[in-house]
Amino acid sequence: MEQALYAPGLGYYSAGLHKLGVGGDFITAPEISPFFSHCVARQCQQVLATFEEGVILELGAGSGIMAAEILKELEHIACLPKQYLILEVSADLQQRQRATLQAQIPNQFNRVQWLDSLPSEPIQGVILANEVLDAMPVHCFRLDEQDVSEYYVSLAEGKEEKQSPFIWQSLPTREASLRAAVEALRPNLPTGYVSEMNLTLPAWIHSIGESLSAGLILLIDYGFPSHEYYHPQRDQGTLMCHYQHQAHDNPLILVGIQDITAHVDFTAVGESAQSANLQVAGYSNQANFLLACGLPEMLSNLDYNDTQYYLQQTQQAKTLILPSEMGELFKVMALTRDWDQALLGFSEQ
Repeated sequence: MEQALYAPGLGYYSAGLHKLGVGGDFITAPEISPFFSHCVARQCQQVLATFEEGVILELGAGSGIMAAEILKELEHIACLPKQYLILEVSADLQQRQRATLQAQIPNQFNRVQWLDSLPSEPIQGVILANEVLDAMPVHCFRLDEQDVSEYYVSLAEGKEEKQSPFIWQSLPTREASLRAAVEALRPNLPTGYVSEMNLTLPAWIHSIGESLSAGLILLIDYGFPSHEYYHPQRDQGTLMCHYQHQAHDNPLILVGIQDITAHVDFTAVGESAQSANLQVAGYSNQANFLLACGLPEMLSNLDYNDTQYYLQQTQQAKTLILPSEMGELFKVMALTRDWDQALLGFSEQ
């Protein structure tokens, strides 16, 4: 999964492919409606206002539209950050982000700086990660009667030219940490249960935490708490692929030209955060977060006499908050360090 997504020049996120939006493979919330980013900006404002020179760091900024809309809203409410940092591993996406930001916010473009790695010095302010965790490589496992097997990728022999050269090979896992974690789940799961696990999550959360001296880390992604993620009835895991707005569960085809994702275990995120001396300061679904951050007020300010525009904007908002759309599946988790105020986006819960 790591090679398929991130191999230099060949991986899905490192090659020059059009990934986001109508002409790409999937659409994220910032692409659907500027209201999403404006609500995130309101949560950023609450934190930035407590620092003299607060900074925002966005991890994996996609097309750049969320950064542009956040800076627009923060300028509107007079709370611009000293800097807006973007950590982006894809050179292609970096170029697209630059073009978006230059076109959308030319007067604030000088605040934006791109990074190739996490900041050398910790920042005060906000770290944002929207749909980043779901693209982290996972291990696929099967709970056998006496052991834990892992699905490895192997080369097939004698395949026709148009067929994928890759096949699954199931073997007892070589990862002691995976075996221990899955064995801990065994009492609640049936033999033959298949799912996946992100073993790099604790180290990733620790690294992100080390980059924040004070403030907020806001994680937004689709996922569940552990008891829902590893539910006995969810016995085929959550691994999914996206290609030209079609979803399927075979990562061994279209390698390098399709997205591969897995849902996020937010219980594991919270436990990793606590181990990294971060506080879990909020956890909610996306709908409640956006509503608490002022979405109703933003909708009420629309001109309903402009019928076409009004219907378009309200329909986009529905996509963000309805349970059948993004409102329930997508979760928002807030992690803080040296910042103990009640957070705006979680005041509903």
